[in-house]
Amino acid sequence: MSTYVVGDIQGCYKPLRQLLKFVKFSPAKDSLWCVGDLINRGPHSLDTLRYLQDLGDAVKIVLGNHDLHFIAINEGRAPARNKDTLEGLLRAPDCQALSDWLRQQPLAHYDSVDTRHGLKNFLMIHAGVAPMWSLQDTLNYAAEVEFALQGPKYRKFLRAMYGDLPARWHNGLHGMERLRVITNYLTRIRFCNAIGTMRLNVKEGLWAAPRGFKPWYYYERITPRASILFGHWAALEGRTDRNDVHALDTGYVWGRELTLMCLEDMQRYYISK
Repeated sequence: MSTYVVGDIQGCYKPLRQLLKFVKFSPAKDSLWCVGDLINRGPHSLDTLRYLQDLGDAVKIVLGNHDLHFIAINEGRAPARNKDTLEGLLRAPDCQALSDWLRQQPLAHYDSVDTRHGLKNFLMIHAGVAPMWSLQDTLNYAAEVEFALQGPKYRKFLRAMYGDLPARWHNGLHGMERLRVITNYLTRIRFCNAIGTMRLNVKEGLWAAPRGFKPWYYYERITPRASILFGHWAALEGRTDRNDVHALDTGYVWGRELTLMCLEDMQRYYISK
């Protein structure tokens, strides 16, 4: 039995299946964890979602910003963007069922894996966390967004989740502003400062850090209680220079690689564009 985690798929269904075939992935005995951004920008979002849904209990997913964006478009709460490649999915007869299935997925997944060095804890999120959040904080705040997304007023949340402000977390936040900040940390953050102020408009690599800002994982305080798995930041090219924070988005949709990592031995497998 093996546990694999895959970087941002973004509708690149065929390379995903090729990677899983290479490692002899079996849904009957193995698990596949997905760091979010399952769809959009790539050519086969519909096939990707159908396949992952069919895996049932063998797959563990956290939502990324592209996944939330699709749900919002499908529910009429946001317009499609020029770079979106969601037309086939949005026209599919099972689009609503797939959207509803995605809406039930979490924004953070925490579990233990029996590795070759013993039992090890992993936290999987799409983008990052706020500097002041503990592991339990992260799970609790993710649950707040999940409750909003799965509840009867989810369309109100989908419309309100867009935007860069407030730019940082503080305990006095409430309502949609609170949910938006949590969502931005978990699905959009790259750079922040020591008090958690986010710079969401900077998407490049470490060289582009604004003055006074660093990658969010410079400030996190979840490790060593749990190793962190994340995607979203393709410009890192899979490197964080940390052995307890693992970047999985290696930019296949941008012409580079799709990464699959086995959590039992931390071996990485790649397929190139």
